[in-house]
Amino acid sequence: MSLTIKKPGRGRRVAAGSLIAVAALGLSACKGGTDAASRPSSAASATSSDTGQGSGAQASGGQSPGAKPQSSTPGGHRPPAAPSVTPKGTVPRTTQSHSSAMGASDRCTAAAMSLRLGRADAGAGNIRYPLIFTNKGKKACTLRGFPGVSLINRDGSAVGKPATRAAGAGGVVRLQPGQSAHAVLHTVNEGVTDTPCWAKSQIVYVYPPGSKEPMTTGSDGLRVCGGRFDVTAVEPGALG
Repeated sequence: MSLTIKKPGRGRRVAAGSLIAVAALGLSACKGGTDAASRPSSAASATSSDTGQGSGAQASGGQSPGAKPQSSTPGGHRPPAAPSVTPKGTVPRTTQSHSSAMGASDRCTAAAMSLRLGRADAGAGNIRYPLIFTNKGKKACTLRGFPGVSLINRDGSAVGKPATRAAGAGGVVRLQPGQSAHAVLHTVNEGVTDTPCWAKSQIVYVYPPGSKEPMTTGSDGLRVCGGRFDVTAVEPGALG
């Protein structure tokens, strides 16, 4: 028995070719659509990285989360950091601090001075007491400005309020070893005003100008009246 093989006709071959061409065009269109859709996403990612609005870009230096980091140089090594350069005409901070320390070292400290309260000077309803600082150190030092002054008792309790500042700030007073400077404490006599007097104090508690270390001396019963208690800036010499 013989087999007869029939070849497809020309019409069928043309139809098959047309189907293959349509399928190829469909695949090509799908591929082009995927690329077009992905491009805006990449552009948005780049914009977020530039403006700092994308949290993912901030966290990973502009790369998408989960992406492998890219090295900036071959082999994955980062370039060395640029050395810091001090702009011309500026002074390093260490030098400025050193200069400040040198200026502060000339100031008279509480540890290098003695303190005493001079005799009261009463007149015209006012009472003034010289507060005397003496340089007991071995080198010269300087004072300038107002001391901080309060009245206290031996148990540390405060009497009234700290002294306010009176008159001008004054100039620099340079003390050689053994020399003195003074500030003046001022109040008024009892009865000058209707404001009652404070209780008598036992200790004058003093911060020398520019110092954070206190000094003390006996108050000799100093009592503030009329609500008036002030102190002048330091001046050369000792009074009383």
